[in-house]
Amino acid sequence: MFKKLQPPDWAEPKGYANGILARGALLFVGGQIGWNAQQQFESDDFVAQTRQALLNIADVLKAGGAGPEHMVRMTWYVVDRVEYIDSLKALGGAYREVMGKNFPAMTCVEVAGLVEERARVEIEVTAVLPD
Repeated sequence: MFKKLQPPDWAEPKGYANGILARGALLFVGGQIGWNAQQQFESDDFVAQTRQALLNIADVLKAGGAGPEHMVRMTWYVVDRVEYIDSLKALGGAYREVMGKNFPAMTCVEVAGLVEERARVEIEVTAVLPD
């Protein structure tokens, strides 16, 4: 079982949790980028790549017997902070389409580049399958 951690005096976060307490088997999803299962990019669009990365995460979670509801932590690496901020509305729609209303603890970091030159975003996830 999971418990969201929300200090009583803090404003409610939008689209993420400040913390999550969980117990169970840990499932770690390595950084997923916006290419398909054949490791080919179908788009250079930031939101499209993010949606594909989220679909990739969902596939890995499923392979481990988990789903988006088991995510406790996400780390996003983006190559352009402004592009991320300017895309928040569309990103929110793509996120909810793939992950539903499951909002783990999240971090987003702007990086100078990713290993795959065409990649605009890379996302890693930790999930917990309850005992």
